[in-house]
Amino acid sequence: MNVSLIREDFPILHQLVHGKPLVYLDSAATSQMPLSVIKAIDEYCRNDNANVHRAIHTLGERATAQYEGARAKVARFIGAPAAEQVIFVRNTTEAINLVAWSWGVNINPGDELLLTPMEHHSNLIPWQQLARRRGARLVFMPLRSDGTIDVGRLPQVITKKTSLIAVTHVSNVLGVINPLDEIISAARQVGARVFVDGAQSVPHMPVDVTALDCDFLAFSGHKMCGPTGIGVLYGKADALDEMEPFLFGGEMISSVSLDTADWKERPWRFEAGTPNVVGAVGLAAAIDYLTELGMDYIHAHEQQIMKYAMRLLGDIPGVTIYGPQHPRGGLVTFNLGDIHPHDVATVLDQQGIAVRAGHHCCQPLMTWLDVPATVRASFYLYTTEAEIDALAHALRKTKEFFGHGIG
Repeated sequence: MNVSLIREDFPILHQLVHGKPLVYLDSAATSQMPLSVIKAIDEYCRNDNANVHRAIHTLGERATAQYEGARAKVARFIGAPAAEQVIFVRNTTEAINLVAWSWGVNINPGDELLLTPMEHHSNLIPWQQLARRRGARLVFMPLRSDGTIDVGRLPQVITKKTSLIAVTHVSNVLGVINPLDEIISAARQVGARVFVDGAQSVPHMPVDVTALDCDFLAFSGHKMCGPTGIGVLYGKADALDEMEPFLFGGEMISSVSLDTADWKERPWRFEAGTPNVVGAVGLAAAIDYLTELGMDYIHAHEQQIMKYAMRLLGDIPGVTIYGPQHPRGGLVTFNLGDIHPHDVATVLDQQGIAVRAGHHCCQPLMTWLDVPATVRASFYLYTTEAEIDALAHALRKTKEFFGHGIG
């Protein structure tokens, strides 16, 4: 990958922040959009903007073709057997809530929902609420000291009582790439469904839902070079057929009387109201962009950047890095001595470096790590080693600023 050429596709990266060149290291929260995505959105808004499925006129037909074409493109991108197994939602969070409410009616008192302590709040709270509604019990996979799942102890927590396993593919804090093959294989032995939070994996590495054999997968467009407000829920056909709609209204019905209503087939029965057509168009353009570069190459580039960052930051006295050396996604989460992460992020911002600081919507994991918060630098296809150099240099200056010396 020629990263210099790739960066020319991202106009937002070519600006000054506080008089310094922008170093954007917060792609795990929201990635940036290339010109091709911006242009696709602009062209749709200029030429094709209309409501989908309902209109017979030309603009409506063109809008519908783009919306459903985006669905088919998503299905191919993740290896889904059929486009009808792809549901458009606002984001990963909405996808999780959809499953928790709609598929969650299959949970019975005494059933167990298996999670990990590293889950984002979005993949924890909906299951907490489901367990409360249905009289189920939450169980958590044991972690090793480096934050990886203790696979050898899975038989202790995946039992005949396990009805659903909800697990992140890649931790947004530890960077851990979880062993989905072993988890899903164990789930099949007890008949449990598996929900995969792919928010930090689908944008960064090849993901094939058929090969994984997961029952559900969710991810968001704004983390993979697309716009905000568009996300995806993939489901196996039989799993989706076990679900009733979560939202009711226009577009999701086949017939209505004053007393009753019948729903459309999947996926449309789960997409009530006017959908985010612009978002779907942008997501489709983002998938085109990522596909042209190649997900294998993107993943390899991030691995190179991550290892370089681990080495440079690890050489700074006082830096504590969280998570394993391997396997690991394209982010590094750390603390700098006893300097509060918010203070670190503030000083870095003055140097033009954008990082994330806080609990990263993972408060239980912060408790497990025994820290109130951390700093996270996250990478993507446009991140350069020079930017990591700038981060390391700025961290040393931050230590000087707070009077800790540079060791």
